[in-house]
Formats: sequence, C-alpha cells, structure tokens
Amino acid sequence: MNPASLKALLALLPACLLLLGSAITFFRLKTVPLILQLVGASTLVVVVLTHVCEALHLFPGMHWGMEYSVGHYLDLTIAVLGFALFPTGYLFQALRDRQQLN
Repeated sequence: MNPASLKALLALLPACLLLLGSAITFFRLKTVPLILQLVGASTLVVVVLTHVCEALHLFPGMHWGMEYSVGHYLDLTIAVLGFALFPTGYLFQALRDRQQLN
C-alpha cells in the first residue's frame, strides 16, 4: 500500500464520522441549516473517496492527480462546495439554537 492510499483511507474515517453525525442530527430535527451540513459532509466524503480512487488508480480516464484534468477540477469544485456548505450550516444552526435559548 502506497502512502497516498494510506492517507486517503485514514481521511475516510473522520469524513464518514462527520457525515454520520450530520445525518443523525438532520433526521432528528430536519431544519434547513442541517440540510446544508449534511450536503457539505456528503461532499467531503466524495472528495475523500476521489482521493482513494486516485491513490488506487481507479478510473484512469479521469486522469486523477493531473493538474488540468477533469478529475482535478471535479475534486476541487466538490471540496470548495463542502468546505463552504458545512460550516455555513453549522453557523446557522448554532445561531438558531442560541436564538431559541433566549
């Protein structure tokens, strides 16, 4: 097993835990901020799975790891989406919870 695949597989655990926590919270409360969190966590899992596929040389037609390839831009877009949606949903949910306490 090469170091890239080991790193990708190790990153899969926290991403899946984030997705699991978001899914459990969403199915309890079902609010719009929790939908944002769930979609953000899902996209982060997709990013990690993309890196697993890259490390294991799956789907060679996507040219994973090459700078100007379809796989690179797909991975970058999904990562930006995940890193934007998850914290936004978390912030809005925290503000909502704080408002309900007052």
